[in-house]
Amino acid sequence: MKKILPLFLLALLFAGFFAYRHFAPARAIITSPNRSVRLALSVEQGQLSYTVTFSNQPVIELSPMNLIVDGSNLCQNVRLGRRESYQHQERYPTRGLHASAIDDCNGATITVKQGSIQYTLEARAFNDGIAFRMIVPGASDASRVPGEQTTFTLPEGATVWYSDLSRHYEGTYQQKNVAEIKQDEWAAPPVTFQLSNGVYASVTEGDLKDYPGMALQADGNDGFITRLGNEEPVNSPFLHDYSAAYAKELAKPASVTGTITTPWRVVMVGADLNTLVNCDILTSLSPPPDKGFFPDGADWTKPGRAAWCWIDGGQRTPEGMKEFSRIAGDLGFEYVVVDAFWYDWTDAQIRDLVEYAKARGVGIWLWRHGRDVKNPSERRAFFKRCHDLGVVGVKLDAFSDEAKEFVDLYQACFRDAAESRLMLDVHGANKPTGESRTWPNELTREGIFGLEHHKSTNGWAQHNTTLPFTRFLAGPGDYTPMIFSSYRNNTSWAHQIATAVVYTSPLLCYAANPQTIVTNPAVDIIKSIPPVWDETIVLPPSEIGALAIYARRNGDTWFLAVLNGPQARSLQIPLKFLGNGSYDGSIVKDALDNPAAVKIENRSYKNEDALSVDLPAGGGLVARFIRGKKITSGTEN
Repeated sequence: MKKILPLFLLALLFAGFFAYRHFAPARAIITSPNRSVRLALSVEQGQLSYTVTFSNQPVIELSPMNLIVDGSNLCQNVRLGRRESYQHQERYPTRGLHASAIDDCNGATITVKQGSIQYTLEARAFNDGIAFRMIVPGASDASRVPGEQTTFTLPEGATVWYSDLSRHYEGTYQQKNVAEIKQDEWAAPPVTFQLSNGVYASVTEGDLKDYPGMALQADGNDGFITRLGNEEPVNSPFLHDYSAAYAKELAKPASVTGTITTPWRVVMVGADLNTLVNCDILTSLSPPPDKGFFPDGADWTKPGRAAWCWIDGGQRTPEGMKEFSRIAGDLGFEYVVVDAFWYDWTDAQIRDLVEYAKARGVGIWLWRHGRDVKNPSERRAFFKRCHDLGVVGVKLDAFSDEAKEFVDLYQACFRDAAESRLMLDVHGANKPTGESRTWPNELTREGIFGLEHHKSTNGWAQHNTTLPFTRFLAGPGDYTPMIFSSYRNNTSWAHQIATAVVYTSPLLCYAANPQTIVTNPAVDIIKSIPPVWDETIVLPPSEIGALAIYARRNGDTWFLAVLNGPQARSLQIPLKFLGNGSYDGSIVKDALDNPAAVKIENRSYKNEDALSVDLPAGGGLVARFIRGKKITSGTEN
């Protein structure tokens, strides 16, 4: 009997080891703090997979995760290992949509094992979405090539809004049922969709660095597959600024040295558009500012409004920019952006302009082509030159690729500009991924089909009511809003003014010649539109591609802005967002018989009131509500 017992115990131990090897945990669930959002990770026949649900309804159907390193798929024939859970609950300063953001999530790091290979899958569930990334350890001198083919499978019947990559991230949007999207169609994140039950969601990426950017490609079966920057099709802006030979060079898969940490793969989700627009996931996934560059936070980076000479006339000379600076100062604007025509000016001319503008409370930004800042020593010398001349910011252009080489260039520019205390506006860019938290000297970014493309479309009304719920979900966008000339196409003056309120950009760079702002009947309202907001509320019945209604607060002052799409409509907009007491309102409405005119009404309002609005196709409205300031009632044309 004494000999039998040890053999029995040995058999039990062997059985336990066998069970661990073959029946290791095959499922891990991360649930949001309010328990409405759930990310379920599983191993299905050896394939690492996931689902996302909101209020127990599918948002992402069962989909495979696929991370490839040096040609080997690390997500097949795997098992889940140890899980370590954690929580985040933090409020941190931000700017643009609102003054403070909330990072409130439940997270976990989960070991994934494939034979002798072991890596980490990190996942987080927020009340308004999920995020996951993979961390593959490697020696500090090891260089490996990553690739991805993770799928986001949408539920049947989902309506999708997406732009292709033919213009990189400066595209117009298609609206399709997911079943209509053909295999191999490209989509530039964020890709927004609405489920048949009314829930909204959007797919993008966060904290992109030391890795190629991510685009999406349809699989023809209700899914979108992640593709990395080197796989993306060559776009027309890139070929305009560079060459097909350079594009071919960038198409080679890029290597990562040391540990491979993928950017976060993000699905935002909410029951309404207000939740989607106010989502803080991307900045929450990004590290806070480096105290080495921003010891006192972002105190030296100043949001502001800018005059800009490019598409709406103006003398492209030092004297012309002095005149723009004079008018900008009269309007209370903080900046003038000097575009590409300054290249042959002397330092003496630039310094003279800077000093003239500074005397009027205006800072000067200078444009620079991306190819001129690729060389590290030349880039640092240029940034130092700008700093020494008193220039406050640089508008960098032509970053029309998101291969790793360009992603690395973004990071180098953020760092080197911060060392010279320069703010940045990046054009010809990809989508933001939360960089504005880590590098608050990047005030805004293009990556958007804005007014620079006035010759390329007649469909501004539909496009402008799509952007707030697609591209702007990723972060600030330098659309260069508001123009009063024929370039506004099928939109009205009131619609154009409303874009300056709805579109978030801490550098609010106006397309209109500043002289046309001075002479516009709505100049008082325009002058008072701030570049950043303390609070943003998207009001019903906002609808993607049809109608955007925003209530935005700065201090005690509220703005209401309406962008109407291609169909005329009448609305009653409750003013419940106002605080208690009486507010003096100034309303900029469409002159219904003339889209190149506005009607201004002044009267008092309370939060139990509603605003009646008649909107023509492509029309708009802007209302400003100031607490306690007395104004004269009446109407102006």
